[in-house]
Amino acid sequence: MDESPEIAPDPVIEAYKKGVDITLIRENLKLTPEERLRNLIALSQFAEKVREAGRRAGARKPHV
Repeated sequence: MDESPEIAPDPVIEAYKKGVDITLIRENLKLTPEERLRNLIALSQFAEKVREAGRRAGARKPHV
């Protein structure tokens, strides 16, 4: 008999799983690796634009 011992679920992992949107993971896995990489690059470029906008906004604030 090839029975693997049952492993008890980790409570920390179970707590995090409640906040994970499985549909987003499934939709992302439908994409090719190239499409996922393009999306990652676009997200990275967007994040950099947001950081730069934050730096510019912070530079305009009068320092007290």
